[in-house]
Amino acid sequence: MDQVDPRRLIPRTNDLLALPAVREARTRLNERVVRELVRKVQEQARRGELAPGKVEPALLAAVASLKATTLRPVLNATGVIVHTNLGRAPLSAAAVEALVAASGYVDVELDLADGSRSRRGAGARAALLAACPAAEDALVVNNGAAALVLATTALAAGREVVVSRGELVEIGAGFRLTDLMESTGAVLHEVGTTNRTHLHDYAGALGPDTGCVLKVHPSNFRVDGFTSAVPIDELSRLTAAHGIPLVADLGSGLLAPDPYLPDEPDVASALAGGADVVIASGDKLLGGPQAGLLLGRKEIISRLARHPLARAVRAGKLALAALEATVAGGLPPVVEALHADVEQLRRRTDRLAEALGVPVEAHDGRVGGGGAPGFPLPGWALRLPEGIAGRLRTGHPAVLPRVHDGVCLIDLRCVPPTDDDRILDAVRQALATLDVADAGRAG
Repeated sequence: MDQVDPRRLIPRTNDLLALPAVREARTRLNERVVRELVRKVQEQARRGELAPGKVEPALLAAVASLKATTLRPVLNATGVIVHTNLGRAPLSAAAVEALVAASGYVDVELDLADGSRSRRGAGARAALLAACPAAEDALVVNNGAAALVLATTALAAGREVVVSRGELVEIGAGFRLTDLMESTGAVLHEVGTTNRTHLHDYAGALGPDTGCVLKVHPSNFRVDGFTSAVPIDELSRLTAAHGIPLVADLGSGLLAPDPYLPDEPDVASALAGGADVVIASGDKLLGGPQAGLLLGRKEIISRLARHPLARAVRAGKLALAALEATVAGGLPPVVEALHADVEQLRRRTDRLAEALGVPVEAHDGRVGGGGAPGFPLPGWALRLPEGIAGRLRTGHPAVLPRVHDGVCLIDLRCVPPTDDDRILDAVRQALATLDVADAGRAG
């Protein structure tokens, strides 16, 4: 008797699509995505990698875990608050609520009272001006780099941007501010040296071809020793006398002074010092969504807003809604983590350490995202075997620890207290699989 080809026993596509769990998945996922998943499971069976009787269970398991996005939530246990690889600032509850509300139709550019078109993002602008009274006007674009490009294009395209050599920084992923500015058609006029720039250096560079003077806060690094830089208040007197705009790129998004970060520049102080435009990011120390903030003199901000490039870099309704809620709502997670009580961090860490039977060691967190470079945030961390790190990253939930000097460290500074038990369970699972693997190698 001829044997039946096992491939003929593979469930048919229509039968698999008719399964209740698959029908439910088709209501939350694109039809093409579900059919592709069915095809892949069938192909596994045709190649002999999966028994025909296992096709249905494999498909049900796959559709149960499949999401419409591949992005996974991660518990940040590194101690780095503004973690670029994790999307920088986590949003506040108010910002998340605003995002959901803005996901439908909203009055982002509409005056509901009379039905006429209104200024885009008026709520976010009003919230920023209320939080930073030193600014006469504000403009929101899609990120900090876009804000710099817009400012240099509108003020200095085809002309010179005067900038200190000590402030020609490179930001994340190899992008250099010099390349960004030169892409706008502006000509960089470098003054001073890497470690020392004086007021007379700027004065000697100003002329009829000067479009603006740019003051950049160096992020991600510090230059110590024999150094000199010109503060904004001194530089502003020079630029004002020549009628040249002074643009200050602060990066980190601190709106007002924070005594916890005494060396970190803030928007209010820069404006009070005489800067005409201050540029900052929305998703760093401000603790909001990705956005580029431009605050300053009404005349200059209006000039930027009218430039054709402003349309190309404008912020969407989701960013505007989340930004407004961040500024007007309660403390965002970034601020809470920055000002976390060290003793409370120790108590939380000790509780987990006792439950796991592992040691605790002192550990300094960081602001991250270019903010307060080198500034330590004293805290504590669980000390675990280095081999556990990969299991934590790929577990459920995903936990990102810090691997340093051959050990895996779990810092709770950026972990909400309500997630402590999730960290505990994740570490237990990872340790258990590590022990099993070690036992297998020993056997």
